[in-house]
Amino acid sequence: MEEEKIVQSAQKGDKDAFGILVDKYRNKMFYLAYSMTNNRETADDLAQEIFIKAYRALPRFNLESKFSTWLYRIAINTIKDFFRKESGIERVSLHDHIGIEETVDFNGQSDKQEKLELIKKNIGKLPEKHRIILTLRDIQGKSYSEIAEILNISPGTVDSRLFRARKKLRKVMAPYLSLFRRES
Repeated sequence: MEEEKIVQSAQKGDKDAFGILVDKYRNKMFYLAYSMTNNRETADDLAQEIFIKAYRALPRFNLESKFSTWLYRIAINTIKDFFRKESGIERVSLHDHIGIEETVDFNGQSDKQEKLELIKKNIGKLPEKHRIILTLRDIQGKSYSEIAEILNISPGTVDSRLFRARKKLRKVMAPYLSLFRRES
């Protein structure tokens, strides 16, 4: 069944239809939350909260945007709310393919995991808007237009924030870059 029809069924109170949507997006919401919190339990709680908020707001969803975009917007706002309430939590984690190979060349070294941990630690030093943009683009693989819609900003702003986020990450990582290059 087409997603729009599933959403419309869910809006009419069909819990099975909403269950289909939850099944489709569960992992994406979990990994988004996990990449921002670096804590599985917290990510699980946030993913659940995202779907609860989506379920409650579903009758107001007007199908002008894609359901996934609307859901990501709820997710980003839920995660931001969480960080406003909490303090002292490591906020960012990265998966193996973080999309900053242009910044760091691992040269097939065996200590790649150690380097990824160093990147995780340092990306947490970035401002929230840069952590979010890196997560959506480099971890979630969202397009510039999807990110623009999720964050309610222009594609040009997405481009400039992503550029600045990567530049700031390179700057924060500068003292460590020699560890990422192997002598020829």
